[in-house]
Parts: sequence; C-alpha cells; structure tokens
Amino acid sequence: MKKLYYDVSKCLACKSCEIACATGKSASKDLFKAVGEEIKPRSCVIVKTTQGKNFPIACRHCKTHPCVDACIAKALTYDENKKRVIHDKDRCIGCWMCVMVCPYGAIRDNKKLKIPIRCDLCADVDEPRCIKACPVGAIMYLEEEEYDKILADKKSSKKSL
Repeated sequence: MKKLYYDVSKCLACKSCEIACATGKSASKDLFKAVGEEIKPRSCVIVKTTQGKNFPIACRHCKTHPCVDACIAKALTYDENKKRVIHDKDRCIGCWMCVMVCPYGAIRDNKKLKIPIRCDLCADVDEPRCIKACPVGAIMYLEEEEYDKILADKKSSKKSL
C-alpha cells in the first residue's frame, strides 16, 4: 500500500500542502469559501522548520500504531488491508490520548470540534491533495518498494561523486 514520504531537501515551507489539505477538509472544498465558513477547516499536515530544514508532518499510519492502542473509545482502528489508521469520529470522545502518544507529533487536537486532527490520506479522493499541491515534489505517495529504490539510487549517486 502507498504511503506518504517527504524529501526535506526539496521542501520550501511554502505551506501549499497545508492550504490544499485544509481546503479539502472544508465543507465547500473551495479555498475562498472555506475562509468564510463558520467552522474553519484545519490542515492535517503541518510544515515545521528546524535546523534549517523544512519538513511536513502528517500521520505516518504506523505499523505499530501507538495511537490505536491508546484510544480508550476504540475510535481508532488499523485496517490491515489498506495499511492505514482509520478514525471513527462518532466514537471519539476527545480524550487526546492519541495526541499524547503519537511519536511524530502528527496528531493535533481540535478543541472546537473535540476530535483530533490527523491525516486520512484524503480518503474521499484518489490521492492525497498535498502531493498535487507541492510545487517542488517534496511530498511523494509511493509504495514502500518504490521509495526504497529512490533511496538506493540517491545513495549510489553520492558514492560515485
């Protein structure tokens, strides 16, 4: 199954991924209308900068998924077939246990709606919106084997220098 991968050497911190994500989570699905919505849409991906590197942070849909284990309401489950964490908003009680245990800091609280904000890989469309929004291709949606090949190619090209 495909996962999100990031090339921090390319990320400009332009936040296009954040805007595309928030717009996709809005009721209107339109940037200009979303700004005026009563419940402001929030992005599931957030771009951080540290030590001169920019990097997007979003749910990694971990194989070990500590958020699922910590969820006392069983609102988070791991779909073995799709290899992703699924959030049932109707079961969620807003206890924030998932926020506290996420090793990547990828789950944030939404105090207004009393549910966590976490990436669902844009389950309503074919491909996560952040990928198309990234102007430099810093966000990739690939099979693990495809990403491993990219890393191997990068390593071999560095050795040849």
